[in-house]
Amino acid sequence: MIIKVCGMRDPENIREVAALGVDWIGLIFFARSPRRITNNGQLTIDNGGKRYSDCQLSIINYPLKKVGVFVNTSFEELVETAAFFRLDYLQLHGNETPEDCHALQKRGYSLIKAFQIATACDLEQTTNYEGRVDYFLFDTKCNSYGGSGKQFDWSVLEAYRGKTPFLLSGGIRPESAGAIRSFRHPRLAGIDLNSGFEIEPGLKDIGKLKEFLKAIQNHNS
Repeated sequence: MIIKVCGMRDPENIREVAALGVDWIGLIFFARSPRRITNNGQLTIDNGGKRYSDCQLSIINYPLKKVGVFVNTSFEELVETAAFFRLDYLQLHGNETPEDCHALQKRGYSLIKAFQIATACDLEQTTNYEGRVDYFLFDTKCNSYGGSGKQFDWSVLEAYRGKTPFLLSGGIRPESAGAIRSFRHPRLAGIDLNSGFEIEPGLKDIGKLKEFLKAIQNHNS
């Protein structure tokens, strides 16, 4: 099972998380997120990777996959940022269409498309994205583009019959370990961890992560 820790931005904290053996880290490039990647603490007005020219994260190598998280970002900026940070996956949280995804796919990008879920009916929106992305990410439905810190009713995913594997997201906390161990779905590929394991936005609690990973290790195969 893939373990993704999202909302990372501190180089030393990333090193500590990488040492735990997680698989992916998420770097957020959405300006309204408190966990967004900045250029020495300040966002600038340049486009794409140029805005992060002094960002330490662009030159540090980690033995894990880097996922860039975007919301309604232009094609050009996606391409620039992906190249600058050497991203392995682009995670799309906005109104990106299947055609948008296909255009990125043709350029060789690996994609994750996020969907906000509250009821089984919300799963219907995934149909047109089959074959256009590598993974879906199922997050809690809210008034923003994710990051609510709340958990949705995972039982609604019993209605998901698609072929695309998915990551489970939304409000996963240390006390969710038992529910993770119990959850079963043939397309479950991994879990996405964020605010439930933070000291403050963008800074993860290594102790909490370590204990959680130990608690779910029997399910992580």
